[in-house]
Amino acid sequence: MDDRARVLLKTLIERYIADGQPVGSRTLSRASGLELSAATIRNVMADLEELGLIVSPHTSAGRIPTPRGYRVFVDTMLTARGDGESQEFEQRFRSELTSVEPQKVIVNAARLLSDLSHFVGVVMSPRRDAAFRHIEFLRLSEQRILVILVDASGDVQNRIIVSGHPYTQAQLTEAANYLNAHCSGLDFEQMSARLRGEVENIRGEIVALMQAAVAAAGQAAAERQEQVVISGQKQLLEVDDLAGDLAGLRRLFDLFEQKSLLLRLLESSQRSEGVRIYIGGDSEVVPYEELSVITSPYEVDGRVVGTLGVIGPTRMAYERMIRIVDITAKLVGNALSQR
Repeated sequence: MDDRARVLLKTLIERYIADGQPVGSRTLSRASGLELSAATIRNVMADLEELGLIVSPHTSAGRIPTPRGYRVFVDTMLTARGDGESQEFEQRFRSELTSVEPQKVIVNAARLLSDLSHFVGVVMSPRRDAAFRHIEFLRLSEQRILVILVDASGDVQNRIIVSGHPYTQAQLTEAANYLNAHCSGLDFEQMSARLRGEVENIRGEIVALMQAAVAAAGQAAAERQEQVVISGQKQLLEVDDLAGDLAGLRRLFDLFEQKSLLLRLLESSQRSEGVRIYIGGDSEVVPYEELSVITSPYEVDGRVVGTLGVIGPTRMAYERMIRIVDITAKLVGNALSQR
């Protein structure tokens, strides 16, 4: 695109985000500041439409942005800037974080993201320290074994595993002694890798028992926390761009209910630096054309431990949403680091 086309595309998208109505050549002529005839503007709009950046809805003479148009707008035309609203965000968030526990910080963050954006706020909780400290086995019957696990934070978890092989209490004690001696301080993935590497040095039936115990312990650790906190799903019912699509809304609420796709998206975003923006389904994890997702990782004591973000329609005030997500990520990290 030349400079003229870029100015017209930027103006069209900004007007559509503000008004929610298709933008015509007359509006662009007034709002762009370019001294162009209506015929010239129509020709440029035809070129933008051919590039897949705008489209004419139904029989309207105006145009609206496509997800590809939003992508160009966000990547090349936005300039982040601070303002008084950013200070308001920060002050409000700090007031919500006084003397609260870490999980309450996460819940408050999701709610504030929703309140400030008027869309859906999502926060991936920090990974808990899942390092293993101590394990004991108790024989309940020939094939039922109680696994008693203590993790690095001192939490005790009990799991019953059913084995196809009958173990004596002496064998169970042997397995527990080995794990306590060789795996203390490792997380459960590291424990599994250690056992695979030591398989030749341990009797086969004991290895199978250890692997079953490690798998059960890892599942117990994952179940102890709610990994994704979501707030404001009902906000989407008030969004004009989505309200008429009942089938689409049903799919969105299924997404929020299952949470697994959201968790995958947030986990992938955790590996990026700074704010990341998915527009109109260009995330393969959450492939909804009508949605945009803005995410940012947050750090505790200099280490990335989670991700948060806003989910809303493709027609959103991207510059404002970026500020909300970016500031919230920094404040959540600060609040959790202090605790």
